[in-house]
Amino acid sequence: MLSESAAAILEESKKQGWVLEPEAKRLFAEAGFDVPRFEWARTEEEAVEAGERIGWPVVAKIVSPDVIHKSDAGGVAVGIEGPEAMREIAGRFSGIEGFEGILVEEMLPGIEVIVGGKIDEQFGAVVLAGIGGIGVEIYKDTAIRMAPVTEENVESMIDDITAGSILRGYRGSAGVNISKLKELIAGFSNLLVEMAGQIESIDLNPVLCTEERCVIADARIILEKSDN
Repeated sequence: MLSESAAAILEESKKQGWVLEPEAKRLFAEAGFDVPRFEWARTEEEAVEAGERIGWPVVAKIVSPDVIHKSDAGGVAVGIEGPEAMREIAGRFSGIEGFEGILVEEMLPGIEVIVGGKIDEQFGAVVLAGIGGIGVEIYKDTAIRMAPVTEENVESMIDDITAGSILRGYRGSAGVNISKLKELIAGFSNLLVEMAGQIESIDLNPVLCTEERCVIADARIILEKSDN
């Protein structure tokens, strides 16, 4: 059963047809997923204060109901080292259409993984996983299963990914925490099923995975289109 808080986030987001990233992060955090430490700053000074609390360097992202693809709009900045740089970024972001603040979050390392899902007209809830970042657009190296998937199903998904050896560790390089990755994908698939009827698709790209954690660094939830 979808929590009251998650249901409220989805309901409030209907006005723009998708969930703003700070709210998407809050939804996943409250559902028990690992997300970066983050704050939604509405002003330049709030963004500076958030950076101080989280600890430099930080990532900053535009929050705007008019901007789904933040990178394309110039609305993402990484490696922000201090207040002066944050003020410059905040000034630039404030000129982007529909500006409603800045998502300030901690910078984290990790191998980029994509975990996604959509509600297919024929098959219902479908889950996708693969190597993330821009690599997913270039190599299209993913595995797909019908939801819900179990942690055992995730093993076969990893085996189906051509670059899956990167996740398990390749030629001495550190792999990721496969148990955490399996837990995340299986939990995500259950949440996707619970949200069927309300959402069209969800993209977690990237999920940053290390030997210790798998953290949702970016989350996009597109709502089901209204008939009205």
